[in-house]
Amino acid sequence: MSPRTLYQRIVDAHTVRPLGNSGQILLHVDRQVLNEYTSPQAFAALHAQGRNVWRPASTLAVVDHVNATTPLRNARTMVLHDADRAKQVSTLAENCARHGIELFNMLDTRQGIEHVVASEQGWVLPGMVMAAGDSHTTTHGAMGALGFGIGSSEIEHLLATQTLIYRPQKNMRVTVHGQMPPGVTAKDLVMALIAQIGADGASGHVIEYAGEAILAMGVEGRLTLCNMSVEAAARGAIVAPDDALFDYLHGRPRVPQGAQWDAAVAQWRALRSDDDAVFDQEVILDARSLAPRVTWGTSPDQGVPIDGVVPDPAHESDPQRRCGMQRALAYMDLQPGQALQGLPISHAFIGSCTNSRIDDLRDAARFLKGRRVAPGVRALVVPGSSMVRAQAEAEGLGRIFEEAGFEWRQAGCSMCVAMNEDHLNTGDRCASSTNRNFEGRQGVGARTHLMSPAMVAAAAVTGALTDLRLLPCH
Repeated sequence: MSPRTLYQRIVDAHTVRPLGNSGQILLHVDRQVLNEYTSPQAFAALHAQGRNVWRPASTLAVVDHVNATTPLRNARTMVLHDADRAKQVSTLAENCARHGIELFNMLDTRQGIEHVVASEQGWVLPGMVMAAGDSHTTTHGAMGALGFGIGSSEIEHLLATQTLIYRPQKNMRVTVHGQMPPGVTAKDLVMALIAQIGADGASGHVIEYAGEAILAMGVEGRLTLCNMSVEAAARGAIVAPDDALFDYLHGRPRVPQGAQWDAAVAQWRALRSDDDAVFDQEVILDARSLAPRVTWGTSPDQGVPIDGVVPDPAHESDPQRRCGMQRALAYMDLQPGQALQGLPISHAFIGSCTNSRIDDLRDAARFLKGRRVAPGVRALVVPGSSMVRAQAEAEGLGRIFEEAGFEWRQAGCSMCVAMNEDHLNTGDRCASSTNRNFEGRQGVGARTHLMSPAMVAAAAVTGALTDLRLLPCH
């Protein structure tokens, strides 16, 4: 057999059969996660055809997009007064009860954002294929798995058959040499990559991350990296499993135990690309050249180092990109050549499936301890899961956030996608640890600057976009 990449090995192991000469295959999927937002149409279509869920034990459901994140969570505060949102939640519960699917509902101590819950539960394991109705399912590549988002019709097919019609993608390897400087995180790395290759630079590809910086990176950083790979249009992202991952997974609720764990790890160690495997594209980054980054525009690829300036569209040769830059500057109310350092903000938000895990909260808390949120700034921190929140409180992080003036809220997608009460108003400017800065993403007319959680903390206490390297952490 010819040399294969890790992605190709996983796809080959899950191929049921080729589908004629179409270039497509029937792909077996190991597990999936459902949410209240993208599953109702799939269940409705399934029921219209008189079908059942073929393997309920392979499915986990969570409520994450529309639930309230009020600081106090109980049966009263979780009542949804918006009829459409309430219907989405009740419909998910009804569908799960009908088909015997496990559900982490709003008051479950394991509730949280699906991409956070899946990894902390050990629901996704090395070598698996994972699909879900959310584009950021690429997150699970940090588990040494293949994860990708699917649409409602595909969710229906998956529920009915545990398979998908799938077209294998090309292979891209991103090698990151060197060690990242102090203050630089996985968020800065992936934002630098997206700026370098463009918002469509990985279209039709699955990215494999490799190199010294990746080996030294913690698993939660890798989750951030794989999560935001979709913002370069990647159809998946993956990091080969190693001891760091095995240590992260060991003892989690859904992983093998005892002798089965030992046998699984022995198999997982073989999950890597062959030494002479050929990649369709190779991208090289030097971690030592990176700096904390921030976006200036309305696409994740429109970003620069915090000590940089807003670029001038007049210097862009591509007419389509130039037009996009001009529109972005008008929406963001910025001028070419304007410095981002010192740009005033009205809001600071730490959360989302990209940056709401315990390491993210620890990073932010280091800059908040002993400081206060600047006057006129509303600051929120929304943990990625109820378990993350509980751990943060046990470590004293919740108190640090509250004493600094942050709202210490309950788990959910929250202001990342603004499908509940957590949203910005027109003209608000937010330092945000989320994944997308599209027009209206956090509220109609709202302006979003993407950055790491620690950078959000620095902006919150200074009241402006700030280079965290200028602020000593505690």
